[in-house]
Amino acid sequence: MSFLNNILRRLFDAALSPFSGLHPLVGIAVVSLVLGVAMLLVFKWTSKQEKMTAVKRQIHAGLFEIRLFNDNLRAILRAIGTILHHNLRYLGLTVVPLLWMIVPFVLIVAQLQFHYGYQGLEPGAQALVEVELDQSAGGLGGVRPAITLEAPPGLLIEAGPIWVPSARELTWRISAVEQGDYELVLKTSDGEITKSVRVSGQVVRRSPKRLAAGFFNQLLYPAEDPLPASTPIRAIGLSYPAGNAGFEGWESELTWMIFFLVLSIIFAFALRKPLKVTL
Repeated sequence: MSFLNNILRRLFDAALSPFSGLHPLVGIAVVSLVLGVAMLLVFKWTSKQEKMTAVKRQIHAGLFEIRLFNDNLRAILRAIGTILHHNLRYLGLTVVPLLWMIVPFVLIVAQLQFHYGYQGLEPGAQALVEVELDQSAGGLGGVRPAITLEAPPGLLIEAGPIWVPSARELTWRISAVEQGDYELVLKTSDGEITKSVRVSGQVVRRSPKRLAAGFFNQLLYPAEDPLPASTPIRAIGLSYPAGNAGFEGWESELTWMIFFLVLSIIFAFALRKPLKVTL
């Protein structure tokens, strides 16, 4: 999974770099358009278009029958039953194309989340670095493990570490001094572990968490390579502000997805006839 994520990271970084200095909605709209066209073509190639067209005609015929015999209860009930039957047939015909689309869709959304789901740190802004440890890190009896954090020029460690034995977490507070791409260094008895930090107001990939290897960890947080298996650290988190898709007052990690889904649907329905796709 990490190999695939590495390829996807490079691909999306390159594809979205022309829009990094523009309003986030510009890049979201372009990706929505491209994805809308791609999904339409996949739907067209993997679905039984002729059968879908026939089923839709039968559904329309049922609706017309209800309007035509609106004073005949038996006819209306029969038409409703027919409509429900054909709706189920229609849903059955969409299963195969949806299965073809769901995996690439999830991978694409996972990559976009770390470009648009978080705002960058600005010079003077503060953030928390939270490190979660496993049992091998020591710290028994509430004693803090011997783990230190080092920051490069451009970042400043202001406070910490704070040790929470019950959660096996170490927390530092850092602040950004100047814009740039940096790496924090955590030193343990087993070696050094890095965590990326991006101080930039542009649309770039940001990694709020670096997790231990695992399928679901890499599926949900693909923005950075997994932690080495030899380290006692299970997760390193950085508290980036939630994204707002360029609209103040809309702070949420999922704000961008609302615009993305709405625009994808609009583009798909607008282009279905030019591309001759039955939905």
